[in-house]
Amino acid sequence: MNASTRDHLARVFAQYPLEVASADGVWIHDGHGRRVLDMYGGHAVAALGYGHPRWQAALQTQARAVAFQSNAVPMDVRARAARKLVEFAELPLDTVFFVNSGAEANENALRLACRLTGRGRIVAIEGGFHGRSAAAAAVTWGSARWYGFPRTPFDVGHLPRGDLAAIETGIDSSVAAVIAEPVQGVAGAYDLGADYLGALRRRCDEVGALLILDEVQCGVGRTGHPFAAGLYGVRPDLLTTAKALGAGFPVGALMLTPAIAAELKMGELGTTFGGGPLACAVVEAVIDVLREEDLLSNVRRISALIRERCVVGPVQACQGEGFLLGLRTAAPAAEIQARLLEQDILAGTSADPHVLRLLPPYTLAEEHVELLASALGRMVH
Repeated sequence: MNASTRDHLARVFAQYPLEVASADGVWIHDGHGRRVLDMYGGHAVAALGYGHPRWQAALQTQARAVAFQSNAVPMDVRARAARKLVEFAELPLDTVFFVNSGAEANENALRLACRLTGRGRIVAIEGGFHGRSAAAAAVTWGSARWYGFPRTPFDVGHLPRGDLAAIETGIDSSVAAVIAEPVQGVAGAYDLGADYLGALRRRCDEVGALLILDEVQCGVGRTGHPFAAGLYGVRPDLLTTAKALGAGFPVGALMLTPAIAAELKMGELGTTFGGGPLACAVVEAVIDVLREEDLLSNVRRISALIRERCVVGPVQACQGEGFLLGLRTAAPAAEIQARLLEQDILAGTSADPHVLRLLPPYTLAEEHVELLASALGRMVH
């Protein structure tokens, strides 16, 4: 690329051969008449699809009132958003710290765990992805190849998935916290399961460690339930979320139990843009839409249909929960993804080379599943 055509963006993202000019509902458009079904949802972000009128109205109304004020002043919209999130979660978590992203939420959760326990070791799960900031990346599986910092801020250990015996030996009184995604996203929609998560909870209680559930990708309705913690009946000490929380607007949250919240000191957590009024207005709107349009039941219903109809052609099995699904493919998933895009369907890949990842908007309907099933069915083994 010569200087006259260079766009000045850092060359750090592998990009699909599709330039998006606009979008509506579950469809994205390239500006030249091509319409593509979005089964990837911008990395699990576009929970309401594109152009939802309630989302747009919330943003416009708040922008007209006041676009920004810091946490140095109280704002009712911030308090309302926190209250709605706590009520929506249906978990024993009563305090919210709003931030800007999932990585920032995890960074604060890990820092709190070390401070509150006085310990310097974190245990994570093989395959987990928690972000690219210093602490979040330190516990991300395989991050050594891009971590970049000269050292991690704490000692890190990883447990094998599904190995209950390893939980006993891998978590001891030196551990400040265990961090786990109930359904691992980047790993290929890998469901850790209620038994494994329950064993983590019990062992944390035995040794005095905290349990952090990272629901950045699987939370806010993506499993067909408010949070996977509720689906699996597991009580976290801290829960992190983002992505679907803003449905396209940057916002994340750290949720805390009353016991953890009682230990917070003034000035211990901070953020400039976290909890901004635009983000909080969007959070309110997203939760209202999820409830009033009964989108979580739609996620459960359409997810079951995908499992029924889309194990076809190169797809051998389906894993995951809700709209965090992995289609296990006989051929490399990257090849299937490319062939789907040729048929105007955008899906994602994962760290597992044989898992195609589906993260569609919660508004997906039966007709869209049939388009995917038909496209897969036309592929030769």
